Amino acid sequence: METINFLITGVGGQGTVLASDIVAAVGLAAEYDVKKSDILGLAVRGGAVVGHVRWGERVHSPIVPEGRVDYLVAFEILEGLRWLDQLRPKGTVLVNQQEIHPVTVSSGFATYPGEETVDKALQAAATHVYRIPGLDMAQELGNAKVLNVVLLGALSALLPVEPGIWESVVRERVPPRFVDLNFQAFCRGRDWMQEKE
Repeated sequence: METINFLITGVGGQGTVLASDIVAAVGLAAEYDVKKSDILGLAVRGGAVVGHVRWGERVHSPIVPEGRVDYLVAFEILEGLRWLDQLRPKGTVLVNQQEIHPVTVSSGFATYPGEETVDKALQAAATHVYRIPGLDMAQELGNAKVLNVVLLGALSALLPVEPGIWESVVRERVPPRFVDLNFQAFCRGRDWMQEKE
């Protein structure tokens, strides 16, 4: 069985570490060997955050080898673009449609890439691209912070793991008072992806 490699990226405060924890726990519950590593930017709030998660029969390293990412899950457009070169030739990108302008852009030293540039880069790098209105869906549920679980719901629809495993891991990993909200977020993302497939 070939190893499945995930790279989850976002900006501090978007729940990237929780998302990589959930993906790792789902892999373990589905009886894969799992390795995981998170890399946090210098500024935890607003800095880049990247999680590597690997599922396989026998996984030796927590870091996904260069150019071997199967699923790139990006909670912010620019953070997604930064990691496109790590995708396999037939890789899949799930990107939340949200722009968070870094200091270089807000201070005028750089410009945020336009829609056409983003589209070209995504289409050139990946076989399957899903531009997900994750923030919109999360806000419709009443809390922008669940966009990470919306995207995990979408990801779950592409993987060979029973939805019940994902649901039980999400319930275990989020604070008790937010369980129902996160479950709704998971279902919203999964339903969105199933409509696209």
